[in-house]
Amino acid sequence: VLNLGGVGNITLVRADGGLEAFDTGPANGMVDLLVQSRGKKRMDEGGRLAAAGTVDQAVLDAYLAHPYFVATGPKSLDRFDFSLDPVAALSLEDAAATLTAFAAEAAALGVARCSEKPTKVVACGGGRHNPVLLAAIRERAGVPVTTAEDEGWRGDSIEAEAFAFLAARCLLGLPISFPDTTGVAEPLT
Repeated sequence: VLNLGGVGNITLVRADGGLEAFDTGPANGMVDLLVQSRGKKRMDEGGRLAAAGTVDQAVLDAYLAHPYFVATGPKSLDRFDFSLDPVAALSLEDAAATLTAFAAEAAALGVARCSEKPTKVVACGGGRHNPVLLAAIRERAGVPVTTAEDEGWRGDSIEAEAFAFLAARCLLGLPISFPDTTGVAEPLT
């Protein structure tokens, strides 16, 4: 499951039933900040800005050279760990296209870094509503990419349901953090 929020994160259910999870890299967050910083709207609705732009390959390569992308999971980052400075000189459309390509490539690198190759990726989070981002991930992921709704899930409820599930586990004294999801030494409540 690939959550495309401000930061992308992936959760793999392995063949043995175990879980592994880590942040893949920026998802919607950088594009949202870009659009907001340029005094436009709140986000690139429908990926229209990115669709009208051209990816700056040199800027994309510089973003992907960040050490985060060679580290193995579990790992996490914040939506502010990457600067908008590299796209500052680009037009809004080219910057949105470049940041969207960055998010897609980061997601594909995350899929490739899973300990087992997923049979498919199910996209959830706000980014699943961006057809340009989804198309770019599909192009790069190397496995079929569906959306939460394609799987019969309520895509806008998944994160809230997950937090409710974690809260119920807490009330029961059951672990909510595991070595392969957060890097803790042993499962923790």
